[in-house]
Amino acid sequence: MTSKQYSDKVIWITGASSGIGEGLARALCDAGAKLILSARRESELNRVKESCSAPDRIAVLPLDLCEFEVMSEKVTVAENHFGPIDIMIHNGGISQRGLVADTGIDVDQRIMNTNYLGTVALTKALLPSMLKRKSGQFVVVSSLAGYCGTPLRSAYAASKHALHGFFECLRAEVHDDGISIMMVCPGFIKTNISLNALGPDGQPHGKMDKGQAKGMSQQECAARVLRGIARQQPELWIGGGEIIGGYIRRFAPAIYRRLIRAADVT
Repeated sequence: MTSKQYSDKVIWITGASSGIGEGLARALCDAGAKLILSARRESELNRVKESCSAPDRIAVLPLDLCEFEVMSEKVTVAENHFGPIDIMIHNGGISQRGLVADTGIDVDQRIMNTNYLGTVALTKALLPSMLKRKSGQFVVVSSLAGYCGTPLRSAYAASKHALHGFFECLRAEVHDDGISIMMVCPGFIKTNISLNALGPDGQPHGKMDKGQAKGMSQQECAARVLRGIARQQPELWIGGGEIIGGYIRRFAPAIYRRLIRAADVT
């Protein structure tokens, strides 16, 4: 699928009210797609919609990923807008900043519910439609943290590792059903993810990480994701020099463990 072939594709994006999701919404709208934008904040979704080049091809569908029981209903509403979903972009999530020893279990649970179980619930609700049509694509915005555990992000890294495990299993199961899966692993992208990350007490971290502040733009990140989707890449790593850490973790884990202990991760 080339970029021109996004025209009239129906694409659903979670976490579309800011950051990478907002960048993807603008890029995909420019490419001619019909979009369903979801997140909790309806006002922010409407802001993103109106900032896009063709708001008439965009529907807003508020969604809380922790409300697992409404996912089937949300799929019905989404498909009633423009028809069956061609591409589901799972981008919704929340990060974390806090030592394991200081972080309450309620924070771990909230992050796992949002980042992992909410995504799984929505996937299971949407999957029957794709299986029936023998067509569809899941794009899962994970993180380099899905490979590289670092201090202060235990629950976040765990949730991203879990996504990789689930979708690798699903990839094997639906290979012969015309459904593809791409795991996207961003490094430092210039978004508010660290500002909104949960601290040990569950309150927003409220600080911009240095790596985040100097990270890749949302626009460049979105452009790379669109190229990856078009090529149906199974996995895509996006970022700058921090990506090297992923390769060190994979091929020289002992060196990685030594380096990460001394790394400035905020």
